[in-house]
Amino acid sequence: MALKFELLKTSGKARRGRIHLPHGVVETPTFMPVGTNANVKLMMPRDLEEIGAQIILSNAFHLYLKPGMEIMKIHGGIHNFINWNKPVLTDSGGFQVFSLRKGRKINEDGVWIKSPLDGSKHFITPELSMEIQNTIGSDIVMAFDYCAEPEISYDEAVYALELTTKWAERSLIRIRELSDQAIFGIVQGAFYYDLRERSAKEITSLDFDGFAIGGLSVGEEYDITLKMTEFTAPLLPENKPRYFMGAGSPKLIVDLVYNGVDIFDSVLPTRVARHGQALTWKGKKNIRAAKFKFDKAPIDENCTCYTCRNFSRSYIRHLFDRGEVLGQMLLTIHNLHFMMDLSKKIRESIENDTFENLRGEVLKYYD
Repeated sequence: MALKFELLKTSGKARRGRIHLPHGVVETPTFMPVGTNANVKLMMPRDLEEIGAQIILSNAFHLYLKPGMEIMKIHGGIHNFINWNKPVLTDSGGFQVFSLRKGRKINEDGVWIKSPLDGSKHFITPELSMEIQNTIGSDIVMAFDYCAEPEISYDEAVYALELTTKWAERSLIRIRELSDQAIFGIVQGAFYYDLRERSAKEITSLDFDGFAIGGLSVGEEYDITLKMTEFTAPLLPENKPRYFMGAGSPKLIVDLVYNGVDIFDSVLPTRVARHGQALTWKGKKNIRAAKFKFDKAPIDENCTCYTCRNFSRSYIRHLFDRGEVLGQMLLTIHNLHFMMDLSKKIRESIENDTFENLRGEVLKYYD
């Protein structure tokens, strides 16, 4: 198979692992930068390599819309298209079932979704999602699922769960017909413990290469996110990777690692960078603040990223003040470097049985 997972060490429930994939090895726990449109915003591939990114995420539905599968075929897949030689995971489009609700229609066969680009209607089925992801050539494919809204009722959550299981079965069958790409199943169940347990039992009964905790970090209160993860993670096999979809804050990541999760992704570090917010080992900094106007220090004196090695807070503030995109680029490099550094330190702390100390340091500055 295209994926091999090694569980190297545990410290409490925190796990130190290694995923072998066609385009390289991924050391876990790790954070995946998000490249929805076949690029991580404001980052070149060489920037991603320099900060130590091991794997990036791209989105099957958006790539299906543009550039389209004909162009992806011409290039022989996403790795050649974007000149990235390391692993790629693709979201199946299931999140768009959640996010593009206007005009959406769901039935057992699939989902009618309106394109956010031109309003055109597209019928996405589990089989089509697998065909798209196969053409993209990602190292890890996600099963097509129904990500339910936070306010969903119990009966609606049951319906979403049942569709997710049926679509998981169809996704698995189709991708196995097409290739030996690794595929992860997704556990749903909204905020109901019994449904989470049922979904985990049904999804883990299928021959997936890894498993994701879905339907969380979608607007619910933080305590609910943690309680659902704490309940769900132990229901997943120990010998396969565990992926929490949509975690980007340092606080959430250390809390999820504490509960046994291995992989994370989010647009948060790049999005806040474009608005002038820096992630540092002493909390968030608004680099646009007036107090940094004459500050010659780097964003984070403990950081070794390109930005912190070469530029001052004063200069980056000036770039934001004048609307220069370079400011956003430099802050994006810094924030993603911070996320890679955080992941590395988490791995080292699990190896050394000091993860609780590291978690405490992060939680001290990120509330």
